Amino acid sequence: MAAREPDWVPAGGWLAPGYAEWAPPAALRGAVACLWASVVPDDGEGPGLILPDACSDLIWEQGTGGSVAGPDTGPVATVRKAGTVVVGVRFRPSAGGQALGLPLSEIRDSRVALADLLPAAASRLPATLSPAEAAARALDIAGELVAGAAADRAVTRAAVLLRDPFARTEAVAADVGLSERQLRRRVQAAAGYGPKTLQRVLRFQRFVRMLDAAARPPDLASAAAQAGYADQAHLSRECSALSGLTPVALARARRPPDRVPLVVD
Repeated sequence: MAAREPDWVPAGGWLAPGYAEWAPPAALRGAVACLWASVVPDDGEGPGLILPDACSDLIWEQGTGGSVAGPDTGPVATVRKAGTVVVGVRFRPSAGGQALGLPLSEIRDSRVALADLLPAAASRLPATLSPAEAAARALDIAGELVAGAAADRAVTRAAVLLRDPFARTEAVAADVGLSERQLRRRVQAAAGYGPKTLQRVLRFQRFVRMLDAAARPPDLASAAAQAGYADQAHLSRECSALSGLTPVALARARRPPDRVPLVVD
């Protein structure tokens, strides 16, 4: 019998090889960035590179079960066996700590078994589920966690303001009615790291999105300015620190084979 497609996935989009994201239900969009699935093709292992995105994830992996991925401060290399299916719910930077019920700084740069954090939730995401059932249950669990958490409105607002690469933390603190010390403590709890690091990661993700959206490899000096870096050298330093790659190498790594190849002069 064919696997049931989750109702939040567009028709025909479920369990295609590769990685895909979908918008969450409207009721969860304030706390959940996306729902996603990663399917390793049957003809080989799937190496990958996870980049810092200021988010945390509730994850189910076929044959493994549930886990939580904390926010990263650097790249994470992954290798999964052929045919492996992974599904996840990604919490926004301002929502992960409240939803999961712990300061995210405690699991920064970590992957933790769900049973160690939320045993009741882990019992609902055993390794033996079908991917479709796991996806449905993960979404249900995320919805319950969000509904049971009190949103930190100041941090939610701060996370929006910190998307501006030129925003100053003292101005952000004043805007949300907190001292800088209070802002740092509450952002660390909700997002896993302080405001300055959150701003760095959000700026880097802006550059990554530019790479993914470009029909051709962008001019790096122009891309640096658009993403909010002081200059191309600043972009190169940050890209190396957060991805382990130069901007040129990262652009090449993120380009599917059927796109225009990256040419380096």
